[in-house]
Amino acid sequence: MDIDIGFWLTLALAVTLVVWGIDRLLKLKEKGGPIGSAVETSNSLISVFFVVLVIRSFIVEPFTIPSESMMPTLQVNDFILVNKFAYGLRLPVTNTKIIETGKPKRGDVMVFKYPENRNQNFIKRVVGLPGDVVKIRDNRVFINGELVSQTLVREDDNGRYWQAEYIEKLGEVDHMMWHMGQIAPFTGRKQPNIDIEGEWNIPEKAYFVMGDNRDNSKDSRVWGIVPEELVVGEAFLIWMHWKPIFSLPSFSRNGAIDKVEAN
Repeated sequence: MDIDIGFWLTLALAVTLVVWGIDRLLKLKEKGGPIGSAVETSNSLISVFFVVLVIRSFIVEPFTIPSESMMPTLQVNDFILVNKFAYGLRLPVTNTKIIETGKPKRGDVMVFKYPENRNQNFIKRVVGLPGDVVKIRDNRVFINGELVSQTLVREDDNGRYWQAEYIEKLGEVDHMMWHMGQIAPFTGRKQPNIDIEGEWNIPEKAYFVMGDNRDNSKDSRVWGIVPEELVVGEAFLIWMHWKPIFSLPSFSRNGAIDKVEAN
């Protein structure tokens, strides 16, 4: 479960403001001693908590990638930045939108609250917009009856498993994505890891999202659409890659998220 940093920052700011108010009434800081010192420290943190809360809530927020569902675009342990301003200004904690600044576009890499556990942040790619009809057949995606373009870059197999890399075009965005799975031992048929077919009518104020690691991603095909009120922001930049424990951070992957680097 993710730690709700926004909640704790808001609580910390509220506590320091209460301490400041009590100090204004009772002059605790002027009395000196441990209490006076603690009050002075608390008062000095008000501006720090306020600035961090404003930046994190309304401008940009860092996230870490915990799973392989967005590979090859995003790797496990990538550190990314999310534009909180892209889809509207929202209040911390409640995530209530107060100012409209834009809406998710097809192809965006979007961070949102997981519909089945709103304490968790998820990251997927926007495929279906409000009013769209998304259909999946034979592991291919159709939007409003049109087949989403996929250009094969490479394909490998070892007789038991296969993997194919594509450039997919969603809206104006070209991005890398994977299909993969097992090879049937007698027929040689390539079976994807996730083989879900269906048709989804996307309601107003909702989005259909999928992972770029298409056959290793539990997404809207499994748990449904993302309501607009759960949207957090648009992921736009990788700023560091750092494996845990005994390793040094790497900056070799720094840059815009949707750089297409096919060989």
